[in-house]
Amino acid sequence: MQKILIIEDEVKIARFLELELKHEGYEVLQAHDGRKGLEKALEEKVDLILLDIMLPGLNGMEVCRRIRMTSDVPVIMLTAKDQVMDKVMGLDFGADDYITKPFAIEELLARIRAVLKRNRITTESFEHLKAGKLQLDREQHLVTYDGHIIELTKREFDLLLYLMENQTIVLTREKILQKVWGYDYLGDTNIVDVYIRYLRGKIDEKYHSKLIHTIRGVGYLLKNE
Repeated sequence: MQKILIIEDEVKIARFLELELKHEGYEVLQAHDGRKGLEKALEEKVDLILLDIMLPGLNGMEVCRRIRMTSDVPVIMLTAKDQVMDKVMGLDFGADDYITKPFAIEELLARIRAVLKRNRITTESFEHLKAGKLQLDREQHLVTYDGHIIELTKREFDLLLYLMENQTIVLTREKILQKVWGYDYLGDTNIVDVYIRYLRGKIDEKYHSKLIHTIRGVGYLLKNE
């Protein structure tokens, strides 16, 4: 059963959405302010988030921004505003779709189905990632090079996964910290350099390859040369 988190401060609207979604066969969680919503979004394994923009505590834009630091869970923004800039900002902050109140429940349900289907297809296509002879199986938590298994710690795996998901894209240390260690990590960015060295030792140096590249003064990228 797919699970949907509703982050909406108007309790009557949240309850209405909950009843409709349960009727459609979804499991539903609720939160009525931005901070509680963010906590649930990061702690619970949910398949989609319905996120109101106007929230107490943290507004929906900020909640979405923080979710995107560590999660790719689909987000549909709900708002009473119908301003173009609000829509643009919502999408820029990482929302997958946007619907303006008042809306027909049938339209919202259709959008939920479309976003979930799109996310499922995208997720399935990223289960197996490749860079030359390096392969990563997300589901089995397995990394191999030319068929040889590479033993990685969870943090090393998460770091390599993020690099492989963003092949040929230069990632700053700050982005890597936010994605791999979490937005609330308070340690030194040098930890990224340490773990990059670990990965290079287990992959580049061991197999005489050149996959993990340093972009001086910026960060790192993974590409197959």
